[in-house]
Amino acid sequence: MSDLNTYHHYSQAASKMLTRRYSTSFSLGIRLFAPEFREPITSIYGFVRIADEIVDSFGHPEAERLLEKFRGDTFEAIDLGISTNPVLQAFQAVVRKYGLERSWIDAFFDSMAMDLGKAHYNRGEFDRYVYGSAEVVGLMCLAVFLRGDKVEFARLEHPAKKLGSAFQKINFLRDMKSDYEERGRVYFPGVHIDHFSDRQKLEIELEIAQDLHDSLEGIRMLPIRVRTGVFLAYAYFSALMQNIRRARASEILLRRFRIPNGTKYFMLFKYWFLFRLRLI
Repeated sequence: MSDLNTYHHYSQAASKMLTRRYSTSFSLGIRLFAPEFREPITSIYGFVRIADEIVDSFGHPEAERLLEKFRGDTFEAIDLGISTNPVLQAFQAVVRKYGLERSWIDAFFDSMAMDLGKAHYNRGEFDRYVYGSAEVVGLMCLAVFLRGDKVEFARLEHPAKKLGSAFQKINFLRDMKSDYEERGRVYFPGVHIDHFSDRQKLEIELEIAQDLHDSLEGIRMLPIRVRTGVFLAYAYFSALMQNIRRARASEILLRRFRIPNGTKYFMLFKYWFLFRLRLI
């Protein structure tokens, strides 16, 4: 194995480790993908995670500068086909191999930059944020799953965006307390944290339910080698949403809803078994 191949395998391993450390549910879903899809998807996740950490967790006074540098380094890595940053080395290889669109990456960085300067969103800003932070990630994964099949991509583009949108909005509901208390953010348009009502919560839930409905048929049309893994993520977020729906709006502001790890593992084996029986 050449030195460059050794470095590239190390870079993919770094993104894989990031995925495992930061997201149990996402890591479990990836286990149900055919082996050829696991490394590209963890490479996408590692890239997304680093950008998200810059704006949310590092707490650095120069976060805006760090994000812009990461943005520039990302496009430089894509143009050169190599990076000294292992996460970007793994990501650029996926971008080049599967033809991920630069406009998706730009939209993603635009949404991350919004997190550095905005605390409240109108409807247009909210939709633009969700597109860049979540829908384009769904499109990146779809491009990997379909391996350049443009006809299938056009057919599944809308469901992929809706799945990303649903996941993001469920995260927003789950994290309303911490987003406001730690970062001063309220993402949902027209929602004020001191006056968050059951009616507003229901309206948000209905919007999420529509996104989940629109995404499900697309999941069923995915290649069989990734379908079960994506469906597991769908099932996990649907279960999380069910927990949230049973709560009052006031409870959303008191605690963070989650699915216990034991339940996640049970779901992994359950959907693997159903898949083997060709029941999904």
